[in-house]
Amino acid sequence: MNTTSTIPPYVISLDAPEHSEAVEALYDDVFGPGRFAKTAERLREGNHAIADASLVAIDSEGLTGVVRVWPVKVGEAGRAAFLGPIAVAERRRGNGVAFKLMERAIGVCREQGYAAVILVGDHEYYERFGFHRAGEGRFTLPGPVDQHRVLIRDLSDRAAKLTGELSIPR
Repeated sequence: MNTTSTIPPYVISLDAPEHSEAVEALYDDVFGPGRFAKTAERLREGNHAIADASLVAIDSEGLTGVVRVWPVKVGEAGRAAFLGPIAVAERRRGNGVAFKLMERAIGVCREQGYAAVILVGDHEYYERFGFHRAGEGRFTLPGPVDQHRVLIRDLSDRAAKLTGELSIPR
């Protein structure tokens, strides 16, 4: 008798309005209501996600993962993508869903000419995705943030020139 359970396949598609309710429920489940108080949220409020880089993973049980990516202005003339939040349902954690969502989103950002992808998160987790610490004081965010958690993944040689305040493009 085979007792190995199989995990149903999933598909990755663009985040769309019909996913909104399930996405918010997943974010609430993973991060709780405190997510709205985080400094990173200030870069999302009133901003518009990069449509082609904001993705969901769906399996036979419904939404199982999501990543959203936002355009940000860096300093006076820089342009980067700001990744997050990314969330994966408990039933899928450890199955590579986050990796596939992030790699596809980052690939879109590269194709669209973003110099880098920036996020606030745990270096130990995100370094496997090519992120490194941005460096003390390199970026200023619209609120308090632990500078050791500000991470960057360079997408082009222009990334080295990025420095300054992160803000929503107008």
